[in-house]
Amino acid sequence: MDFRHLGRSGLIVSRVAYGNWLTRSSSRGEETEVACVRAALDAGITTFDTADVYADTRAEESLGQALKGERREGLEILTKVFAPTGPGRNDLGLSRKHIFESIDNSLRRLGTDHVDVYQAHRFDPSTPLEETMEAFADVVHAGKAHYIGVSEWTADQIRRGHALARELRVSLVSNQPQYSALWRVPEGEVMPACEELGVGQIVWSPLAQGVLTGKYLPGQRWPEQSRALDSNDGSPVLAGWLKDDVLSRVQQLRPVATDLGLTVAQLSLAWVLQHPNVASAVLGASRPEQITDNAKAAEVRLEADVMAAIDAALDPVVSRDPGATRDSSPTAPDWRLA
Repeated sequence: MDFRHLGRSGLIVSRVAYGNWLTRSSSRGEETEVACVRAALDAGITTFDTADVYADTRAEESLGQALKGERREGLEILTKVFAPTGPGRNDLGLSRKHIFESIDNSLRRLGTDHVDVYQAHRFDPSTPLEETMEAFADVVHAGKAHYIGVSEWTADQIRRGHALARELRVSLVSNQPQYSALWRVPEGEVMPACEELGVGQIVWSPLAQGVLTGKYLPGQRWPEQSRALDSNDGSPVLAGWLKDDVLSRVQQLRPVATDLGLTVAQLSLAWVLQHPNVASAVLGASRPEQITDNAKAAEVRLEADVMAAIDAALDPVVSRDPGATRDSSPTAPDWRLA
Protein backbone atom coordinates (compact mmCIF):
# COMPACT_ATOMS: atom_id res chain seq x y z
CA MET A 1 0.00 0.00 0.00
CA ASP A 2 1.13 3.52 -0.81
CA PHE A 3 0.36 6.54 1.39
CA ARG A 4 0.00 10.29 0.90
CA HIS A 5 -0.57 13.45 2.92
CA LEU A 6 -4.17 14.64 2.80
CA GLY A 7 -3.87 17.98 1.04
CA ARG A 8 -1.30 20.18 2.74
CA SER A 9 -2.17 18.79 6.17
CA GLY A 10 0.07 16.55 8.23
CA LEU A 11 -2.46 13.71 8.12
CA ILE A 12 -1.28 10.70 6.11
CA VAL A 13 -3.89 8.41 4.52
CA SER A 14 -3.70 5.19 2.55
CA ARG A 15 -4.02 5.70 -1.21
CA VAL A 16 -6.95 3.31 -1.20
CA ALA A 17 -9.56 3.76 1.53
CA TYR A 18 -12.22 1.23 2.49
CA GLY A 19 -15.77 2.59 2.35
CA ASN A 20 -18.64 0.56 3.76
CA TRP A 21 -21.69 2.08 2.08
CA LEU A 22 -21.85 -0.78 -0.43
CA THR A 23 -20.86 -3.50 2.03
CA ARG A 24 -23.53 -2.51 4.53
CA SER A 25 -26.36 -1.89 2.10
CA SER A 26 -29.49 -3.79 3.05
CA SER A 27 -28.59 -6.90 1.07
CA ARG A 28 -25.30 -7.49 2.89
CA GLY A 29 -24.58 -8.15 6.55
CA GLU A 30 -21.99 -7.88 9.28
CA GLU A 31 -20.15 -11.09 8.33
CA THR A 32 -19.35 -9.58 4.93
CA GLU A 33 -18.33 -6.34 6.63
CA VAL A 34 -15.86 -8.10 8.91
CA ALA A 35 -14.39 -10.10 6.03
CA CYS A 36 -13.98 -6.96 3.90
CA VAL A 37 -12.40 -4.98 6.74
CA ARG A 38 -9.96 -7.84 7.39
CA ALA A 39 -9.08 -7.91 3.69
CA ALA A 40 -8.55 -4.14 3.75
CA LEU A 41 -6.26 -4.32 6.75
CA ASP A 42 -4.33 -7.20 5.19
CA ALA A 43 -3.86 -5.09 2.05
CA GLY A 44 -2.35 -2.28 4.13
CA ILE A 45 -5.39 -0.01 4.08
CA THR A 46 -5.53 2.23 7.15
CA THR A 47 -8.20 4.73 6.06
CA PHE A 48 -11.86 3.83 6.62
CA ASP A 49 -14.79 5.93 5.41
CA THR A 50 -18.42 5.71 6.49
CA ALA A 51 -21.41 7.97 7.26
CA ASP A 52 -24.12 8.17 9.89
CA VAL A 53 -26.84 7.59 7.28
CA TYR A 54 -25.41 4.44 5.66
CA ALA A 55 -27.67 1.45 6.27
CA ASP A 56 -29.79 3.61 8.57
CA THR A 57 -26.85 4.12 11.01
CA ARG A 58 -25.93 0.40 11.08
CA ALA A 59 -22.85 0.96 8.91
CA GLU A 60 -21.05 2.93 11.62
CA GLU A 61 -21.88 0.25 14.16
CA SER A 62 -20.61 -2.61 12.02
CA LEU A 63 -17.44 -0.76 11.06
CA GLY A 64 -16.75 -0.06 14.71
CA GLN A 65 -17.22 -3.72 15.56
CA ALA A 66 -15.06 -4.86 12.66
CA LEU A 67 -12.21 -2.57 13.74
CA LYS A 68 -12.50 -3.47 17.42
CA GLY A 69 -9.14 -4.51 18.82
CA GLU A 70 -7.12 -2.66 16.18
CA ARG A 71 -4.65 -0.02 17.33
CA ARG A 72 -6.67 3.20 17.06
CA GLU A 73 -3.60 5.36 16.45
CA GLY A 74 -2.83 3.31 13.36
CA LEU A 75 -6.17 4.04 11.70
CA GLU A 76 -7.79 7.03 10.04
CA ILE A 77 -11.56 6.88 10.55
CA LEU A 78 -13.80 9.26 8.61
CA THR A 79 -17.53 9.75 8.92
CA LYS A 80 -20.10 12.26 7.69
CA VAL A 81 -23.07 14.32 8.83
CA PHE A 82 -25.98 15.97 6.99
CA ALA A 83 -28.47 13.31 5.99
CA PRO A 84 -31.63 12.51 7.97
CA THR A 85 -31.01 10.02 10.78
CA GLY A 86 -34.40 10.34 12.42
CA PRO A 87 -37.98 11.53 11.85
CA GLY A 88 -37.64 14.96 13.43
CA ARG A 89 -37.34 18.30 11.67
CA ASN A 90 -33.87 18.81 13.16
CA ASP A 91 -32.61 15.31 12.35
CA LEU A 92 -30.88 16.47 9.18
CA GLY A 93 -28.77 19.27 7.78
CA LEU A 94 -25.76 21.14 9.13
CA SER A 95 -27.31 23.09 11.98
CA ARG A 96 -25.38 23.37 15.23
CA LYS A 97 -27.99 21.15 16.88
CA HIS A 98 -27.74 18.36 14.31
CA ILE A 99 -23.93 18.43 14.15
CA PHE A 100 -23.54 18.29 17.93
CA GLU A 101 -26.03 15.46 18.33
CA SER A 102 -24.70 13.57 15.33
CA ILE A 103 -21.03 13.55 16.32
CA ASP A 104 -21.85 12.04 19.71
CA ASN A 105 -24.06 9.38 18.13
CA SER A 106 -21.44 8.57 15.49
CA LEU A 107 -18.69 8.19 18.10
CA ARG A 108 -20.90 5.90 20.18
CA ARG A 109 -21.70 3.71 17.17
CA LEU A 110 -18.08 3.61 16.02
CA GLY A 111 -16.82 2.81 19.51
CA THR A 112 -14.21 5.58 19.56
CA ASP A 113 -13.74 8.91 21.29
CA HIS A 114 -12.82 10.76 18.09
CA VAL A 115 -12.83 10.57 14.31
CA ASP A 116 -9.90 11.71 12.25
CA VAL A 117 -11.97 13.63 9.70
CA TYR A 118 -15.57 14.75 10.24
CA GLN A 119 -17.17 15.57 6.90
CA ALA A 120 -20.17 17.59 5.79
CA HIS A 121 -21.95 15.03 3.60
CA ARG A 122 -23.48 17.81 1.47
CA PHE A 123 -23.73 21.58 1.55
CA ASP A 124 -26.74 22.83 3.54
CA PRO A 125 -28.29 25.90 1.87
CA SER A 126 -30.86 26.22 4.67
CA THR A 127 -28.28 26.86 7.42
CA PRO A 128 -25.93 29.86 7.58
CA LEU A 129 -22.45 28.67 6.67
CA GLU A 130 -21.07 30.56 9.68
CA GLU A 131 -23.23 28.46 12.02
CA THR A 132 -22.09 25.25 10.36
CA MET A 133 -18.39 26.07 10.48
CA GLU A 134 -18.56 27.31 14.07
CA ALA A 135 -20.19 24.02 15.08
CA PHE A 136 -17.50 22.02 13.25
CA ALA A 137 -14.81 24.12 14.93
CA ASP A 138 -16.29 23.39 18.35
CA VAL A 139 -16.32 19.67 17.54
CA VAL A 140 -12.61 19.84 16.72
CA HIS A 141 -11.76 21.99 19.74
CA ALA A 142 -13.62 19.49 21.95
CA GLY A 143 -11.30 16.74 20.68
CA LYS A 144 -14.06 14.79 18.94
CA ALA A 145 -12.47 15.22 15.49
CA HIS A 146 -8.97 16.10 14.38
CA TYR A 147 -9.87 17.63 11.02
CA ILE A 148 -12.96 18.57 9.04
CA GLY A 149 -13.87 17.86 5.43
CA VAL A 150 -16.70 18.31 2.97
CA SER A 151 -18.34 16.19 0.29
CA GLU A 152 -19.78 17.34 -3.04
CA TRP A 153 -19.41 21.05 -2.33
CA THR A 154 -18.88 23.44 -5.22
CA ALA A 155 -15.63 25.37 -5.62
CA ASP A 156 -17.26 28.53 -4.26
CA GLN A 157 -18.68 26.71 -1.24
CA ILE A 158 -15.29 25.16 -0.49
CA ARG A 159 -13.57 28.55 -0.71
CA ARG A 160 -16.06 30.13 1.68
CA GLY A 161 -15.90 27.21 4.11
CA HIS A 162 -12.10 27.12 4.03
CA ALA A 163 -11.86 30.84 4.79
CA LEU A 164 -14.16 30.50 7.79
CA ALA A 165 -12.28 27.42 9.02
CA ARG A 166 -9.02 29.38 9.03
CA GLU A 167 -10.65 32.20 11.00
CA LEU A 168 -11.88 29.61 13.51
CA ARG A 169 -8.44 27.94 13.70
CA VAL A 170 -9.47 24.53 12.41
CA SER A 171 -8.22 22.60 9.41
CA LEU A 172 -10.55 21.92 6.49
CA VAL A 173 -8.36 19.36 4.76
CA SER A 174 -10.52 17.27 2.44
CA ASN A 175 -13.26 17.17 -0.15
CA GLN A 176 -15.02 13.95 -1.13
CA PRO A 177 -16.41 14.19 -4.66
CA GLN A 178 -17.45 11.54 -7.10
CA TYR A 179 -14.51 11.08 -9.48
CA SER A 180 -13.58 8.46 -12.06
CA ALA A 181 -12.33 8.16 -15.61
CA LEU A 182 -16.00 8.46 -16.64
CA TRP A 183 -16.97 11.23 -14.19
CA ARG A 184 -14.48 14.08 -14.39
CA VAL A 185 -16.78 16.83 -13.17
CA PRO A 186 -14.43 17.97 -10.31
CA GLU A 187 -11.58 18.68 -12.72
CA GLY A 188 -13.13 21.87 -14.06
CA GLU A 189 -13.51 24.00 -10.92
CA VAL A 190 -13.39 21.98 -7.68
CA MET A 191 -9.94 20.41 -7.98
CA PRO A 192 -8.17 23.63 -9.06
CA ALA A 193 -9.71 25.46 -6.08
CA CYS A 194 -8.71 22.67 -3.72
CA GLU A 195 -5.15 22.58 -5.04
CA GLU A 196 -4.88 26.32 -4.40
CA LEU A 197 -6.23 25.97 -0.85
CA GLY A 198 -4.32 22.82 0.09
CA VAL A 199 -7.45 20.67 0.31
CA GLY A 200 -7.02 17.04 -0.78
CA GLN A 201 -9.54 14.80 -2.52
CA ILE A 202 -10.80 11.52 -1.04
CA VAL A 203 -12.87 10.44 -4.00
CA TRP A 204 -15.85 8.12 -4.10
CA SER A 205 -17.02 5.78 -6.86
CA PRO A 206 -13.61 5.62 -8.59
CA LEU A 207 -14.87 2.57 -10.52
CA ALA A 208 -18.13 4.27 -11.57
CA GLN A 209 -20.20 1.93 -9.39
CA GLY A 210 -18.61 -1.12 -10.99
CA VAL A 211 -18.93 -0.06 -14.63
CA LEU A 212 -15.17 0.54 -14.86
CA THR A 213 -14.44 -3.05 -13.85
CA GLY A 214 -15.45 -4.07 -17.37
CA LYS A 215 -17.83 -6.72 -16.07
CA TYR A 216 -20.86 -5.22 -17.82
CA LEU A 217 -20.82 -6.15 -21.50
CA PRO A 218 -22.89 -4.30 -24.12
CA GLY A 219 -25.92 -6.23 -25.31
CA GLN A 220 -25.57 -8.96 -22.68
CA ARG A 221 -27.34 -9.82 -19.45
CA TRP A 222 -25.73 -8.33 -16.36
CA PRO A 223 -23.63 -10.72 -14.25
CA GLU A 224 -25.37 -12.53 -11.41
CA GLN A 225 -25.09 -10.79 -8.02
CA SER A 226 -23.94 -7.57 -9.69
CA ARG A 227 -25.15 -4.17 -8.53
CA ALA A 228 -27.16 -3.73 -11.73
CA LEU A 229 -29.40 -6.61 -10.62
CA ASP A 230 -29.56 -5.61 -6.95
CA SER A 231 -32.52 -3.31 -6.37
CA ASN A 232 -31.00 -2.25 -3.04
CA ASP A 233 -27.96 -0.82 -4.79
CA GLY A 234 -29.63 0.61 -7.88
CA SER A 235 -29.34 4.30 -8.64
CA PRO A 236 -29.95 6.72 -11.50
CA VAL A 237 -26.18 7.22 -11.73
CA LEU A 238 -25.52 3.54 -12.38
CA ALA A 239 -28.43 3.31 -14.80
CA GLY A 240 -27.00 6.19 -16.79
CA TRP A 241 -23.77 4.28 -17.38
CA LEU A 242 -25.37 0.95 -18.29
CA LYS A 243 -25.75 1.96 -21.91
CA ASP A 244 -24.16 0.21 -24.85
CA ASP A 245 -22.15 3.22 -26.00
CA VAL A 246 -20.57 3.62 -22.53
CA LEU A 247 -20.02 -0.11 -22.04
CA SER A 248 -18.43 -0.47 -25.49
CA ARG A 249 -16.00 2.31 -24.68
CA VAL A 250 -15.09 0.69 -21.36
CA GLN A 251 -14.30 -2.57 -23.17
CA GLN A 252 -11.64 -0.68 -25.13
CA LEU A 253 -9.70 -0.45 -21.87
CA ARG A 254 -9.29 -4.22 -21.68
CA PRO A 255 -6.30 -4.55 -24.07
CA VAL A 256 -4.63 -1.57 -22.37
CA ALA A 257 -4.99 -3.28 -18.99
CA THR A 258 -3.89 -6.67 -20.33
CA ASP A 259 -0.69 -5.20 -21.77
CA LEU A 260 0.20 -3.93 -18.29
CA GLY A 261 -0.78 -7.14 -16.50
CA LEU A 262 -3.70 -5.40 -14.81
CA THR A 263 -7.43 -5.93 -14.59
CA VAL A 264 -9.69 -3.22 -16.01
CA ALA A 265 -10.64 -2.29 -12.43
CA GLN A 266 -7.01 -1.91 -11.38
CA LEU A 267 -6.27 0.20 -14.45
CA SER A 268 -9.29 2.43 -13.81
CA LEU A 269 -8.42 2.89 -10.15
CA ALA A 270 -4.78 3.61 -10.99
CA TRP A 271 -6.00 6.30 -13.43
CA VAL A 272 -7.83 8.08 -10.61
CA LEU A 273 -4.81 7.91 -8.32
CA GLN A 274 -2.56 9.60 -10.89
CA HIS A 275 -4.27 12.94 -10.26
CA PRO A 276 -1.97 14.96 -7.97
CA ASN A 277 -4.87 16.30 -5.89
CA VAL A 278 -6.29 12.85 -5.14
CA ALA A 279 -4.96 11.64 -1.81
CA SER A 280 -7.14 8.54 -1.58
CA ALA A 281 -9.88 6.70 -3.44
CA VAL A 282 -12.71 5.09 -1.48
CA LEU A 283 -13.24 1.49 -2.52
CA GLY A 284 -16.44 -0.37 -1.74
CA ALA A 285 -16.88 -4.11 -2.01
CA SER A 286 -19.46 -6.85 -1.81
CA ARG A 287 -16.75 -9.52 -1.42
CA PRO A 288 -13.37 -9.33 0.35
CA GLU A 289 -11.45 -10.53 -2.72
CA GLN A 290 -12.51 -7.34 -4.52
CA ILE A 291 -10.65 -5.32 -1.90
CA THR A 292 -7.58 -7.54 -2.15
CA ASP A 293 -7.40 -7.33 -5.94
CA ASN A 294 -8.23 -3.66 -6.40
CA ALA A 295 -6.00 -2.38 -3.60
CA LYS A 296 -3.01 -3.42 -5.72
CA ALA A 297 -3.70 -0.41 -7.93
CA ALA A 298 -2.28 1.86 -5.21
CA GLU A 299 1.26 1.00 -6.28
CA VAL A 300 0.67 1.26 -10.06
CA ARG A 301 2.18 4.19 -11.96
CA LEU A 302 0.78 4.84 -15.43
CA GLU A 303 2.94 6.34 -18.16
CA ALA A 304 1.71 9.29 -20.21
CA ASP A 305 0.94 7.13 -23.25
CA VAL A 306 -1.26 4.84 -21.15
CA MET A 307 -3.15 7.81 -19.69
CA ALA A 308 -3.64 9.11 -23.23
CA ALA A 309 -4.97 5.74 -24.40
CA ILE A 310 -7.50 5.66 -21.55
CA ASP A 311 -8.61 9.20 -22.32
CA ALA A 312 -8.98 8.43 -26.02
CA ALA A 313 -11.07 5.32 -25.34
CA LEU A 314 -13.52 7.02 -22.99
CA ASP A 315 -13.60 10.64 -24.17
CA PRO A 316 -16.94 10.53 -26.06
CA VAL A 317 -18.83 9.28 -22.98
CA VAL A 318 -17.09 11.24 -20.22
CA SER A 319 -19.07 13.67 -18.00
CA ARG A 320 -17.25 16.97 -17.36
CA ASP A 321 -19.90 19.63 -16.67
CA PRO A 322 -18.94 21.47 -13.42
CA GLY A 323 -22.62 22.18 -12.89
CA ALA A 324 -23.23 18.50 -12.29
CA THR A 325 -21.82 18.62 -8.75
CA ARG A 326 -24.27 16.67 -6.59
CA ASP A 327 -27.60 18.08 -5.45
CA SER A 328 -27.56 19.08 -1.77
CA SER A 329 -31.20 18.18 -1.27
CA PRO A 330 -31.85 15.08 0.87
CA THR A 331 -34.60 14.21 -1.59
CA ALA A 332 -32.15 13.93 -4.50
CA PRO A 333 -32.31 10.31 -5.72
CA ASP A 334 -28.62 9.47 -5.30
CA TRP A 335 -27.42 11.66 -2.42
CA ARG A 336 -26.93 8.62 -0.17
CA LEU A 337 -24.22 7.12 -2.37
CA ALA A 338 -21.14 9.06 -1.27
